[in-house]
Amino acid sequence: MIFSTLSQSDRYAALHPLFPRAFEYIRNTDLHALAPGIYPLIGDDLFAIVEHIPGRTREAAKLEAHRRYIDIQLVLAGVDEMGWKQLSDCHDPVDEYSAERDIRFFNDAPDTWIATPPDHFCIFFPEDAHAPLVSEGQVRKVIFKIAV
Repeated sequence: MIFSTLSQSDRYAALHPLFPRAFEYIRNTDLHALAPGIYPLIGDDLFAIVEHIPGRTREAAKLEAHRRYIDIQLVLAGVDEMGWKQLSDCHDPVDEYSAERDIRFFNDAPDTWIATPPDHFCIFFPEDAHAPLVSEGQVRKVIFKIAV
């Protein structure tokens, strides 16, 4: 898991061949003008999901994990307090892994919470279980899905 600011994004470009393309898209796109929805960038290998939704409580948030995708979750407006726990420490699954949706949920409690303000992002790798969208207000964010 990585927590950082957009001004430091170049530090992480070398971690995956598609990270530079995601950060280039961030720099060259008016993300605030995008309607909520899915935006394909490179087929199924790299796409963006724009969300503008009300936050939920910590108690209502479930940890989730993905196998096929890395998430770069960039907050545009509001504060998204994202929970985190090492996937290997999650022992109470809600259900089985859904290959179609590339997701599995867990009842385990996060080990830590990261208050992520606008222009900050979290990168979650497949070994990172995370509980996003915890906020007292609306959250506008973009999630980049990068194929492992």
